[in-house]
Amino acid sequence: MLDLVIIGGAAAGCSAAVYSARRKLNFRMITGDIGGEVALSGVINNWPGIISIEGFDLAQKLAEHVRYYGVKIEEGLWVENIRSEKNYHLVTVKGTKGAEEIKTKSVIIATGIHPRHLDVPGEKVFNRKGVTYCTVCDGPLFKGKTTVTVGSGNSALESAIMMNEIAKKVYLISKFANTPENKGGFPRGEDILIEKVKSLPNVEIIYGAVSTEIVGDKQVKALKYTDLDGKNEVLETGAIMVHIGQIPNSDLAPEVKKDPGKQIMIDEKCRTNVPGIFAAGDVTNVAYKQIGIASGQGITAALATIEYINLWKE
Repeated sequence: MLDLVIIGGAAAGCSAAVYSARRKLNFRMITGDIGGEVALSGVINNWPGIISIEGFDLAQKLAEHVRYYGVKIEEGLWVENIRSEKNYHLVTVKGTKGAEEIKTKSVIIATGIHPRHLDVPGEKVFNRKGVTYCTVCDGPLFKGKTTVTVGSGNSALESAIMMNEIAKKVYLISKFANTPENKGGFPRGEDILIEKVKSLPNVEIIYGAVSTEIVGDKQVKALKYTDLDGKNEVLETGAIMVHIGQIPNSDLAPEVKKDPGKQIMIDEKCRTNVPGIFAAGDVTNVAYKQIGIASGQGITAALATIEYINLWKE
């Protein structure tokens, strides 16, 4: 029986692996790919100690640190299910060579999230070519340009606030009408953020708009949308920030308690409601989805796991 299975190969998973290896746990690290959303990011300027680095390069450095301790990162594998039996867990793993079931005392779920997409023509073509799902990560790249943020929740409002200080002009597109029933076009937003955005002179809000297509050549040039009256419009822009929600990769753990948004619920030690199952990073109900925070949670989860294993009994 293993001490631990770490699921995920991005900041949280790699940080957990480093600490687990240093404590010489008998564990396996399983991931579909190295880096997750980190590897898909553009230039990253908010990783402490490194002023600027490509997301792919940072992902490789995280993996390099893990491998330094002799850990084999098992890529190209996907965990289909985790189920508990007595005081241990069975992890069902699938890959190109078939499936296997791993018996382990503990599990750290660090599977992250994936952004909800607009699912319109051009979105995939211009991903990382003007289309981004993280304003904090990529917003500074579009300094002095006209940008568009699509969304009607807090993350979209915060995106517009941030870009107000960076961009030449900011358009914020909400699919909701500007009515009291819709909280002025942002039914899921906090009042203080809504008021602040509406007071910004550099931000123009377009209400009741449904995105229909993203167009450009080598980079994004415009967003097509349909307005409240059903009229087709074209908005010229150099960047599109899509903030219409994130989907946690949490379906693999049916026994673990989740919030209505499918985020895994954890305590201050990254423990879930199931003894021996821990979770870290963006897949959890952590308040902020940032690489540095995910790394810290991975470390916390590893230390809590070590504590749990020390008390584990046959």
